[in-house]
Amino acid sequence: MSDLFEGLKQKITGRNLKIVFPEGMDERILKAAGRLAEEKVLTPIIIGNIEQVQAKANELGVSLEAAEIYDPQNYAGMEELVASFVDRRKGKATEEDARKILLDENYFGTMLVYLNKADGLVSGAAHSTADTVRPALQIIKTKQGVKKTSGVFIMVRGDEKYVFADCAINIAPDSQDLAEIAVESAKTAKMFDIEPRVAMLSFSTKGSAKSPETEKVAEAVELAKQLAPELVLDGEFQFDAAFVPSVAKSKAPGSVIQGDANVFVFPSLEAGNIGYKIAQRLGNFEAVGPILQGLNRPVNDLSRGCNEEDVYKLALITAAQVL
Repeated sequence: MSDLFEGLKQKITGRNLKIVFPEGMDERILKAAGRLAEEKVLTPIIIGNIEQVQAKANELGVSLEAAEIYDPQNYAGMEELVASFVDRRKGKATEEDARKILLDENYFGTMLVYLNKADGLVSGAAHSTADTVRPALQIIKTKQGVKKTSGVFIMVRGDEKYVFADCAINIAPDSQDLAEIAVESAKTAKMFDIEPRVAMLSFSTKGSAKSPETEKVAEAVELAKQLAPELVLDGEFQFDAAFVPSVAKSKAPGSVIQGDANVFVFPSLEAGNIGYKIAQRLGNFEAVGPILQGLNRPVNDLSRGCNEEDVYKLALITAAQVL
């Protein structure tokens, strides 16, 4: 395992953190959860029928002795969950609605996080992104001052580490959205021991082109500086001006970013998604994520094509977001 994840393991081991895995019958989930429990990195909370989950684990040769298994159909604390869910939804769900909704493993698991019975949640191996994110947005909600959650990738190649955002959630972020994404991405960078130097990207550098698209990014730069004046942040930049010192010297000589940016905020989901996949496929970077940011408590979404190692690593990230 890379130093990136060994560092995360060291940070979270011994903190008695609990991470919920709603997809208790998925082989990849059980293997990763068993490994996390056996290594005493964290306590997995697995959602599902207790006998069925245990039988599946036995079949796979996985020990869940140090894990917890909760069944929404027979959960002793369900009354508390129902009452809290009705209160949280503020008239959008009756008690009868809540009893049905909380039988859904993602809603049930998200309520455990909301009520501090768990520290974070990892789902998506067998569910869509919407199935994972919707309960989080309805129950946990975004942090004060943040309108929208966003999704970042940590791009890793050897000793190189960069943050790319937003590559997963917001299709057409406005200036305020981009400013919030920049600030939250800087916080995520610190979690991975990256001292953030944030570049707001465009197809223009410091006014070299004028259009609504470039002006949106320039405005986002000013808003981000107001939100977090202590951040090393600038833009708008073309990627080369943010990443190559000689180009920065020519195109943005007065900037605090001199070709040494390590957090890159893309102007749209289209650009971000294409950008990280080019780095992954042509540049041979490992793309870790998407990591969801901006929520009050950590919830993260797996790809349905994930493997056991992906589950294990995303659980480490989720636990680290608690600290």
